[in-house]
Amino acid sequence: MQASHGFELIREQNIPEINSLARLYRHEKTGALFLSLINDDENKSFGINFRTPVSDSTGVAHILEHSVLCGSRKYPVKEPFIELAKSSLNTFLNAFTYPDKTCYPVASQNLQDFYNLIDVYLDTVFHPRLLRQTFEQEGWHYELESKEGELVYRGVVFNEMKGAYASPENALADAVQASLFPDTIYRFDSGGDPEHIPDLTYEQLRAFHARYYHPSNSLTVMYGDDPPEERLRLLNAYFSEFERQEPAPEVPLQPRFSAPRRVVQRYAVGPETADEPNRSMLTVNWLLTETTDIPTMFALMMLDEVLLGTTASPLYKALTDSGLGEEVISWMDRNLRQATFSVGLKGIRSEDADKVEQLVLCTLEKLSDEGLDPGTVEAAFNTVEFGLRENNTGSFPRGLAMMLRALTVWLYGGDPIAALAFEQPLAELREKVAQGGFFEGLIQQYLLSNPHRTTVLLEPDPDLDKKRAEKERARLRHTLAQMSDAEKEQVIANTQRLKEFQTTPDPPEALATIPTLHLEDIERQTKAVPIEVLESRGVPVFYHDLFTNGVLYLDVGFDLHTLPQELLPYLGLFGRALLETGTEKEDFVRLTQRIGQKTGGIYQTLLLSSRRNEKRSAAWFILRGKATPANATELLAILNDVLLTARLDDKERILQLALEEKAQLESRLAPSGSGFVVRRLRAQFSEADMVSELVGGISYLFFLRWFLSAMETEWQTIRENFERMRSLLLQRNAMIANVTVDETHWLQFQPHLEAFLSELPEGSPERAMWKPVFTPHNEGFTIPGQVNHVGMAFDLYAVGYEEHGSVLPIQNYLNTTYLWERVRMEGGAYGAGCGLDRLSGIFAFSSYRDPNLIQTLNNFEGAIRFLREVEISDMERERAIIGAIGDLDAYQLPDAKGYSSMVRQLVGITEEDRQRFREEVLSTTLADFRRLGEALYEASRNSVVGVVGPRERIEAANAERPGLFEIVPVL
Repeated sequence: MQASHGFELIREQNIPEINSLARLYRHEKTGALFLSLINDDENKSFGINFRTPVSDSTGVAHILEHSVLCGSRKYPVKEPFIELAKSSLNTFLNAFTYPDKTCYPVASQNLQDFYNLIDVYLDTVFHPRLLRQTFEQEGWHYELESKEGELVYRGVVFNEMKGAYASPENALADAVQASLFPDTIYRFDSGGDPEHIPDLTYEQLRAFHARYYHPSNSLTVMYGDDPPEERLRLLNAYFSEFERQEPAPEVPLQPRFSAPRRVVQRYAVGPETADEPNRSMLTVNWLLTETTDIPTMFALMMLDEVLLGTTASPLYKALTDSGLGEEVISWMDRNLRQATFSVGLKGIRSEDADKVEQLVLCTLEKLSDEGLDPGTVEAAFNTVEFGLRENNTGSFPRGLAMMLRALTVWLYGGDPIAALAFEQPLAELREKVAQGGFFEGLIQQYLLSNPHRTTVLLEPDPDLDKKRAEKERARLRHTLAQMSDAEKEQVIANTQRLKEFQTTPDPPEALATIPTLHLEDIERQTKAVPIEVLESRGVPVFYHDLFTNGVLYLDVGFDLHTLPQELLPYLGLFGRALLETGTEKEDFVRLTQRIGQKTGGIYQTLLLSSRRNEKRSAAWFILRGKATPANATELLAILNDVLLTARLDDKERILQLALEEKAQLESRLAPSGSGFVVRRLRAQFSEADMVSELVGGISYLFFLRWFLSAMETEWQTIRENFERMRSLLLQRNAMIANVTVDETHWLQFQPHLEAFLSELPEGSPERAMWKPVFTPHNEGFTIPGQVNHVGMAFDLYAVGYEEHGSVLPIQNYLNTTYLWERVRMEGGAYGAGCGLDRLSGIFAFSSYRDPNLIQTLNNFEGAIRFLREVEISDMERERAIIGAIGDLDAYQLPDAKGYSSMVRQLVGITEEDRQRFREEVLSTTLADFRRLGEALYEASRNSVVGVVGPRERIEAANAERPGLFEIVPVL
């Protein structure tokens, strides 16, 4: 065995599937395991992971994940995590808590920055300060302002999990996991149940760290083009400080059920929708096999794609066609020791629960007995294989995706390298399927003949939030009643001490310990994406000559300004109908199979943005597709068919799509409330944001509810509207095309693209006039839950402020200082931030999972005052600039580079503009901070505020400030 820097090499293997050389090491002194993935990816990734099994639902693993990032031996500041966020070029910086592991991943394209991130993370996980104040801030504490005051709980994770518990989907997932694992640690909520979080003590938190945050209990992964030997040296510097100890015991296997079980639970719903009969949801759930069984897991993953991968998949379609619910819900969880599979419907009547359960089982029986459609199987294979080969992880670093994939087996003693190689299991699976009956056998073995099955029914309870809140208040009243005057004084004093701790700045010498880059390390030149602006049949064509690893990316855009305003809300349904109703020559099942067999996928998106220095917006409906160059003509043929002959008159299918859209939008309100409130606020100022609200915000939800109620009485008008949209959008003279591929394949593709465009109508587009829909006023949108999402917005350019690159480091500074400290650390919100849309001039503040409302609005105003008076050192200013450059230089894969370049063309940003903006970022001065502060102060006089949250919180705010919000019931 080779040894280097305290590590012995266990195994070395080339993994051509991910273009990497894998080396698996064991640290000789501690037994720590390390997977080193060596390749030419400049987006370098690191992650250290610990086995962290929990024994209750106090959230100890989650609170510890937050707490270790709050100061360490080498970096004795309150928030090393946020100090890094201020001044790093990182492409990823976060931490995750799972039911049985905790992960600390980072990524960066800059080598020195990468090393800085690693060092801070290693020091914080192994040597955190874990102050009592940190536990109280991140976990929970009592807050009492006076002996006669009200005792309340405060804490970041406490409020984060209150927000999580407001999500019905989260409640369902928790109930399902507990139902399948009643005898193991997976029955607990590792994130923390707000009812049980106050049971956790500071001493228990420290003991949990001492037991599990040890090299012997760690699994580390590094990936990218950094020097492989240096990886070993960096890790050994920390690991060698420890002596070997026993790792966490393996999670025991859940004993198998002898018969299926049934569970009924409740979730919180608002009074506005409590009387609706179809508010329940149900899933049928199975415990499968151990995740270390890679060939079986690969086969089950493929079966999941066959059964449920698209809306045309057989099990998905059977559930949709039944009319028993609004949306299919399904998932396969491969992040536990034993995998699980769940499928069902949301938006059902409780009395139909048995029908839904039987429909799932009967459909599976039919598929097992009669066999699966070979076209569906072929499409599923191509979809999975295309995804594996493309390895497109979007903005999430590829190396971290590989780490998480390896952990699904490595955590439980499996082979992490085997988890990353897919050629052999894919070939073996193809061979088995070719012999016939393979997937049908899997259905029988792992689903129909598997008694370890649960049926979970989740029913709405309009009183659940009130019950939870009253139970919490009663517990606090009892606690307060048991306190002596001296104990009350102690809580009051502790409340004050914690606030002082939170508001006291870190000393300069402590801040100086945080490693950072310097301005001279920053590239001053903007990286341009190659682009040729061509024309084909009157259509502007943007071409990007980039290496794409054998994938051609095509975007076809249609100018929304051809549509009259009343048709805009139909866009989401129109786009889905194009791709999910079938064409004149094939039903939607065959169309979906064809897309899966011949392409890497086709989907719709919208580009909605203000244009630089113009009042009019850039508004485009875009179909995005990808395929191998060999299948590029098939991609064009499919696009031709859906654009010209999609069945926009299929009433039943469009009804199904509308029900799904409504259900999906409602499910996003609680977890994404801050996004909804900011979108609504921005809609009052700019055309692009107005359209965004109409097609994707709360207004769209209201439209969908109207649409569903009008399907019977106004179908003829609705159908005519869809056809009218097609005829208005489908005009060559109001189109664009965007292609990203290497030159050789572009030259082959170009004549086919021209032929495709020539078959589309030329048209004589007329520009429709859109009028403002929203008048500026404050709104409070009511949803179930116990936390708020608060926003404030205004037009910064209306007071004469002009676009300037300095705004980027300044808002970075505000987000990581004043707003972080006041709204998150002191206020207990899970998140807060601000930002300027540099094209529209709209500046917005927001908070996320926030226990406060008026106090947060005051803090938004306070942030502006802070900026007007700010004193900032050169070191702080430089760090803010570097963090802003990190945002500007966010890592992109080739398809994203090509798409972003197209967007810049459409919104009017030139390469000269980009370079000027970058220079302004790099030369930001203290005067720029003050100048922006004054402009924010002037503009905020005409601000609007909004909130998505529980009715009682909004009514309380109106009682404190009469008439503050117009209350709008939503859920």
